[in-house]
Amino acid sequence: MWWFQQGLSFLPVALVVWSAASFVFSYITAIILHHVDPLVPYISDTGTTPPERCLFGIMLNISAFLGMATMYVRYKQVYALNPERPRILRLNKIGLTLGLLSCFGLCIIANFQKCILYYIHVLGACLTFGVGAIYMLVQTVLSYLMQPELHSKDIFWIRLSVSLWCWSSIVSMFVSSVVLYSGLYGTNLVQKLHWDPQEKGYTAHIISTVSEWSLAFSFLSFFLTYIQDFQKISLRTAVSLHGRTLHNTPPSFGAEEQTLLVAGSI
Repeated sequence: MWWFQQGLSFLPVALVVWSAASFVFSYITAIILHHVDPLVPYISDTGTTPPERCLFGIMLNISAFLGMATMYVRYKQVYALNPERPRILRLNKIGLTLGLLSCFGLCIIANFQKCILYYIHVLGACLTFGVGAIYMLVQTVLSYLMQPELHSKDIFWIRLSVSLWCWSSIVSMFVSSVVLYSGLYGTNLVQKLHWDPQEKGYTAHIISTVSEWSLAFSFLSFFLTYIQDFQKISLRTAVSLHGRTLHNTPPSFGAEEQTLLVAGSI
C-alpha cells in the first residue's frame, strides 16, 4: 500500500495540489466567462463572481482543513523528536497557534468575498498571509535549532530561502497596494475587475497582483519541504473502552455484577 509506505507525506502533497488546483480552476473559469482580465488578476477577483465564487469558496475551505491537518502533524512530529528541549517545545506551540490562525484566515477569505464584505476579506488575508508568514519563520527557526542532529542543513537553507521569498512578496504587495489605493489613481478601485493598460495605476496594479500570486506560491513551496519529513512519521489512534455496553449503566451496579460473575454466585 503506497500510502502506508510513504508515511504521512501525502498530506502536504494533497494540500499543495488541491490549493494550486483551486487557484488555477477559478482563474480559468473567470477568464473563460470574461469576469476578469487574462493578465494576472488578483486571486480573490477570480472567486468574486458566480459561478466560480461558490466553487472557489468550497475548495479553499478544504485547503484550510488540509492545512490544519498538515500543521498539526508537523507539531506532533517536532514534539516527539524534542521531548526535553523546552525552547523548541515553546516555539513549536507558538508555530501551531500561528498556523491554525492562518488557516482560519483562509476560511474567512473563502466565505467572505472581496466584493461583499471587503474589510472582513482583508482581515482574512492578513491572517492567512501575515500570520502565515510568521508561521513559516518559526518553522525555519525550528529547522535551524534541530540541525544537524534532526534536520539537515540543506532543508534549513531551503526553508530560509522560501521564507525570504515570502517576505519579499509581502513587502512588494504592501508597497504597491498602498500606492495604488492612495487616491492618486481614482477611487473605488477595490471593486475594479477590468483594467486598461493605458490607465493610470496599471503598473502598480500589476506589481500588486504579481506579488500576491508570488506570495501564494511561496506558501505552497514551503509546504513541499515537509514531504521528506512526513515520510518518517505515521499517526495511529488507540481505542479505550470505558464500559461493556453503549448505554449508561450505574458504576456500582456494573461493579457488583462483575463481582458476582467472578465469584460464580448468580
